Amino acid sequence: MGEHALVIAELGDLVTQYPLRERLRAAHMRALYLAGRQSEALDGYQALRTRLADELGVDPSPELVSLHQDILRQSATLTPAAEPARPAVRSNLPSPPTELIGRDGALAEIDELLRRHRLVTLTGPGGVGKTRLAVAAAAGTDTSRWPDGVWLVELSGLSIDTDQPAASVIDDVAHLVAAALGLRNTPPRRRRAPRRDPSGADEALDTGAPACQAGSMLDKLIAAVRDSRMLLVLDNCEHIVEPVADAVEQLLSAAAQVRVLATSREPIGASGEVVWPVPPLSLPPAVDDPEAVRQSSAARLFVARAAAATGGFALGADNASAVADVCRRLDGIPLALELAASRVRGLGVRALAHRLDDRFQLLSAGKRGVPARQRTLRAVIDWSWELLSEQERAVLRRLAVHADSCTLAAAEAVCAGDGVRRTEVADILARLVDRSLVVTVPAAEMRYGLLESVAAYGLDRLDDAGETADARRRHLSYYTELAEHAEVRLRGPEQQEWLNRMDTESANMRRALDTAVQIGDAEQAQRLTGALTWYWFLRGRRSEAWRSLARALSVPGRSPALVTARARSWHAGMTLLEDLRRVEPTEAVLKLFDDADDPAGLAQAQWVLGLAEFSFGNLQASTELTHAAMAGFQALGDRWGIAAAHALHANQAIFRSDLPAVLRHAEQSLELFDALGDRWGRLQALESLGTYLEITGEYARATQVLREGVRIAEDFELWAELSWMVSRLGRIALLEGDYPEADRLHERGREIAAQHSNVSGQEFAEIGLAISYRHQRRLDESEALLRRWHDWNRSFEADYGMTLIMVQLGFVAELRGDADAARALHEQGLAAARSSRDIRAQAFSLEGLAGAASLAGDHRHAARLLGAASAARESVGAPLPAGERLDVDRISARIRQAVGDAEFVAEFERGSRLRMAEAA
Repeated sequence: MGEHALVIAELGDLVTQYPLRERLRAAHMRALYLAGRQSEALDGYQALRTRLADELGVDPSPELVSLHQDILRQSATLTPAAEPARPAVRSNLPSPPTELIGRDGALAEIDELLRRHRLVTLTGPGGVGKTRLAVAAAAGTDTSRWPDGVWLVELSGLSIDTDQPAASVIDDVAHLVAAALGLRNTPPRRRRAPRRDPSGADEALDTGAPACQAGSMLDKLIAAVRDSRMLLVLDNCEHIVEPVADAVEQLLSAAAQVRVLATSREPIGASGEVVWPVPPLSLPPAVDDPEAVRQSSAARLFVARAAAATGGFALGADNASAVADVCRRLDGIPLALELAASRVRGLGVRALAHRLDDRFQLLSAGKRGVPARQRTLRAVIDWSWELLSEQERAVLRRLAVHADSCTLAAAEAVCAGDGVRRTEVADILARLVDRSLVVTVPAAEMRYGLLESVAAYGLDRLDDAGETADARRRHLSYYTELAEHAEVRLRGPEQQEWLNRMDTESANMRRALDTAVQIGDAEQAQRLTGALTWYWFLRGRRSEAWRSLARALSVPGRSPALVTARARSWHAGMTLLEDLRRVEPTEAVLKLFDDADDPAGLAQAQWVLGLAEFSFGNLQASTELTHAAMAGFQALGDRWGIAAAHALHANQAIFRSDLPAVLRHAEQSLELFDALGDRWGRLQALESLGTYLEITGEYARATQVLREGVRIAEDFELWAELSWMVSRLGRIALLEGDYPEADRLHERGREIAAQHSNVSGQEFAEIGLAISYRHQRRLDESEALLRRWHDWNRSFEADYGMTLIMVQLGFVAELRGDADAARALHEQGLAAARSSRDIRAQAFSLEGLAGAASLAGDHRHAARLLGAASAARESVGAPLPAGERLDVDRISARIRQAVGDAEFVAEFERGSRLRMAEAA
């Protein structure tokens, strides 16, 4: 009953403000009844009924009439049953450490708006509680409405240049949304060796095609969420309202089941937007009656926070008038109330009320041109500022240069100096936390942050003190050194820990780059982005990598040759991986190291560019660069580099059909990475080893290897690798003839890839599904998938992928009885296989041509084709294992039936002595 009584006053205020809203009146009537005030509930109904009749000439709705009758009968249905547990929803919403007070009615209205509208914006002054209310509203919605999750996207850390194009800002917004959803921009996948399928076909799987479709980040985001049912909470939009409006309009137009709840100091201005101004908390009357004051949500908030800060504080007859005065003078702004409550311990509530009175008067004659509530909030922070020592003021204003939050070490580096010793910063921070000016952020390592309005105030004070440039430079220097420190630790046993740390510091890294660009420090910009690129690479954020590197390299001014050479080599590699274009020739990039005296940087550049060329489908250039990198790493004794080069050599050997080299390089890479404790590296080696085991028919071992790869990818949240490994397990199930399991795994791999905009992962999964459908004689479904990816591969001239697709399409035509179409398709597959120089891919095409020839009645030629294909496979040590002989055995049986066993064997032997070109 007491719980209902707390919201009656708030609902009563809303009913007074909106007297004709029946849903509000119903909530008020129900709360009155459940609080034991039945007669008042009935009076409320009569008041509404009279007003509806007088002003609108209508009667109350049937629902409200039914509620009225239930209250008269004291129906048991009015007593709520225990609410059943709701299913968990995927979300990144924070769990607030304190109770949200005074917003029950607001939450109900926002929930109703979200049911009826697709874009709802909460507006109001800083400190009014927009973010807290939005998070609570999102967390309180019916989870069944958002099967794809509820996601908070914090936009306040997005800093833009004044001359930055609008499209670029929209792309930045899309990047932040994608990061919140866990989407990653993946590079073109390294194609694996042609893999066997039950048809006996070799899957030549890497075309060098891009991992993401061409287009802006917003396009990629839309593609990822187009069919999703989710709620996005876009927080702090006010500094970029126009780009946010453009992004939201495009997103909502394309994704019909996505809804957006935004917070901003002003309306976004997008089409279909419904604006809901967040009001201050309800104010108490100017009385000394504790019960009357307690009905005010502002007073309840103030008392709760004061009690937390000062043990034993309670609202009573001796302080009710002062509490009411504080709440009214602060306009019910939650942030101001919380800051004021933190001072009750030191001042007492009466002295507090007296000082606030002076502050309002002082501010009313001061700064002009801003809303009154903004001036009131500044008065609260001004008052808190006046209570601080000079050292506390210095730390608070310097702390404001951080984005989001920072560690103690960062605070010491940035805030010390000019009267504050580094050893004093920790104690000063603790005092500021006690004063509720600095908030602590739970994490593996304690972090310190500022509320939004306090941070803005701190930056103003920093300008007043003439310290902005110096503080921002210290911030830039600290985070550049941190990035360089992290780069080393992201290779080895501390990899997971430092990935998590760098995730937490992403906003500060972006702010540091903003500073380097804005002040024109080319060296710091290149050092920072060069050090961050390996982190971005591991996290799959290749697009962020090349864009940030391009931005750093555009800063005028000279930088040491070593720094520039590393940055430009990373930029060339990441651009080729992600954007599928060359920004400058490989030779020109490597020549930069002639003046750098940096053999380690040169070897790294050769490896990165070798990886990029491999993903682009340039096997010869990739192999030459990797050989050069290996020599450099060996000369330096760089075991990590040697292991990475072995892993890349293993992938290259797959496409040369050199299986002994695949196994040798994969095992050497695995041994070295294990010795170093690098689990990302182990995953790369396992990938090649799994391919080798699949090709050689060791399916049990391949499954074991792939399952370990899945666990590593899940632990590291490497979504592209996870999708690939899951689909690879689907291939194994396919080869073992377990089609339901194969389809389940391929569908899961496709889902993971789609969630993270990984187009190559979707291709790999759907090609697996197409092969499975063909073996199940679901030919139309198989062809539809194959045709889709045929067009995609052709657009990138991807020969490896085209061989697999054309042979599968040829088998579909053969199974339909169309020999001419089958032969034409297999001939196209053979041409692509010859272009790739992959022996097993060429043998695969010959096996397909044998099927077409036997269907056309040319059985002896078909037998010779099978013999030539078998000999070619034997020549590279890769005979067809039993699980991949399905199509070859089917074709062989047809030929034997037509010409007899003896004739088949004779022609098969004759074909085995022919070169593949002669047989074809």
